Amino acid sequence: MQIFTYTPPSIPWLDIRYQDKDMIVINKPSGLLSNPGRAENTFDCALTRLLQRYPETILVHRLDCATSGIMVFALNKKAESNIKTQFQNRLSKKTYIAEVQGHLDKTEGVIELAMKADSERPPLQKIAEDGKPSKTYYKVLERRENSTLVELNPVTGRTHQLRLHMLAIGHPILGDDFYGEQEVIDASHRLCLHAMTLTITHPYSEKIMSFTSPHPFRA
Repeated sequence: MQIFTYTPPSIPWLDIRYQDKDMIVINKPSGLLSNPGRAENTFDCALTRLLQRYPETILVHRLDCATSGIMVFALNKKAESNIKTQFQNRLSKKTYIAEVQGHLDKTEGVIELAMKADSERPPLQKIAEDGKPSKTYYKVLERRENSTLVELNPVTGRTHQLRLHMLAIGHPILGDDFYGEQEVIDASHRLCLHAMTLTITHPYSEKIMSFTSPHPFRA
């Protein structure tokens, strides 16, 4: 594992994909925190950038710093409560794209492994029988020379779930400097994990809305 150093990208400063009176959707770049950390140098993040332009912005969910892709923020308390409830009750749908090491034997499957915090190595997580249940569906999209492009659909939303689940079946995500061996880390300049699609019910109109950002892991 490498020591975390925070150098957030400045271009684009904000990539806004949708906005109305209740919510705002962005495409978060890899390397940008979702919300501030404890250290002073982690103040710059997706939330604080939005607050500069939209002071009413409220965080409702997170993406790992190294993960890119679609995030939704609330613009009022009612929307915050509604969207958070959708996430908590697993009513939202998330699709991720990852490039992983090696070739998967099966073209699709499901990973069900309990997880919990690794008390000896925070903020890392670990697979543990006494942890919280977690579930991820996967599907092979493309087999490359030494890697595989996969679609991941998490049912639960545990911290580092997709990283750990792919590691557990022997196919760590390329560029994962938290859990990967040096060969995995060196395979990409960034974590090859992207939140491509998020589908939720609009908190006011109750219309099903889907937001997509194409993945950047081109062959």
